[in-house]
Amino acid sequence: MDQLLRVQNFTVSRDGFGAGEGQSQERPFGHADPMDLMAWAVATASFPNRTGPGGSRGLDDYFTRDFAHGIGAEIMGRNKFGPQRGPWQDHEWQGWWGAEPPFHTPVFVMTHHPRPSFTLADTTFHFVDGDPATVLGLAREAAQGRDVRLGGGATTVRQFLDADLVDTLHVAVAPVELGSGTRLWSSPDELLDRYHRNVVPSPSGVVHHLFWRR
Repeated sequence: MDQLLRVQNFTVSRDGFGAGEGQSQERPFGHADPMDLMAWAVATASFPNRTGPGGSRGLDDYFTRDFAHGIGAEIMGRNKFGPQRGPWQDHEWQGWWGAEPPFHTPVFVMTHHPRPSFTLADTTFHFVDGDPATVLGLAREAAQGRDVRLGGGATTVRQFLDADLVDTLHVAVAPVELGSGTRLWSSPDELLDRYHRNVVPSPSGVVHHLFWRR
């Protein structure tokens, strides 16, 4: 079976933005409140950073629980890894996630400014200057037969969509408008020339859009 490139649990606002403007170390999502976007996942029983019992079950929990299933590597853009731009000024920065990142696989960070790889717990970060097809080839090799997850941000997902490399997408549309920022789409209908789509509303208020190749 072919290794798929999958977008999973990627959340955008109702007007199509995956993050707001003005990203910084203090505000990873820029002017957007991350809870406005991610509350649907954080509230589930399977959210990986949950510290106590409880949490919702049902559709949102299924998607949260399925996040790592069958995944052998992740690709992300540099802006998902951190707020720095241009040449690296601070090699001490090792991502937003602390000593135990949630990926548990090799991660390939796309950047025009490579830096040495490093490992935190069971996650190794590699910094690659390459086009989407080249980076996907590296990730597939590292995934050892399992699928590759395309983690974002919106600009990186769009690059891979424009290169016709994405096999399946799950995008959760949150009931909030950002007005500006990093945009995935103006409308999800933009993808219907290449993808089938199911649209599934959740009681949490998000609407799950599931796409697969025609």
